[in-house]
Amino acid sequence: MKKKTIISLAIIIGILLADQVLKIWVKTNMMMGEEIHFIKDRIMLHFTENRGMAFGMELGGDWGKLALSIFRILAIGGLTYYLIRLIKKNENTIYIVCISLVIAGATGNLIDSAFYGLIFTDSYGQVATMFPPQGGYSNFLHGNVVDMFYCPIITTHYPDWFPVKGGDSLVFFRPVFNIADSAITISVFLMIIFYKKIFAQENGNNHTEKESIFPDSTQQN
Repeated sequence: MKKKTIISLAIIIGILLADQVLKIWVKTNMMMGEEIHFIKDRIMLHFTENRGMAFGMELGGDWGKLALSIFRILAIGGLTYYLIRLIKKNENTIYIVCISLVIAGATGNLIDSAFYGLIFTDSYGQVATMFPPQGGYSNFLHGNVVDMFYCPIITTHYPDWFPVKGGDSLVFFRPVFNIADSAITISVFLMIIFYKKIFAQENGNNHTEKESIFPDSTQQN
């Protein structure tokens, strides 16, 4: 097995295991809205759920939820096929790591959407039960994504002179997220940081392929 294949599988499996173990622990040990503080009020576990995308963004209604879940399935399938091609072409390792992170993150949240509604009771005012006899809180592909990391590093207020928001509270960083969301975010940052290195190799490979298809006419003569 190629080294890059092993790296890719290790990233995907490792992130999925860490993501799901933590989500299941939170779901079976905490009630909705419950918090565990690590560094005062700046870094904590804050149990919440969302029906949509990373960092709590969502599409409206059951149809929006279903459409998002189907889109995730198609995107994961397409990215997996793309990743296999990258490995076969021996592309830049950092780029393979980035795509692996995205696949792991998207799959982690898809598992929640697909199965958590079937295997858990809800968490409102109670700690959820896994595999309840009466069934779960929702249907296939309609489960909620479990989020837990909350890092309101800066808590202050907008200046009074600030348009519209003047005097309102200002929190940075407000979104609650999970390991799967973090994997996707790290992938984006890696691609930005190593953009030139990643795509310089890709352009070089494409140039080599073109030369093999269209050899130099001077060499033919």
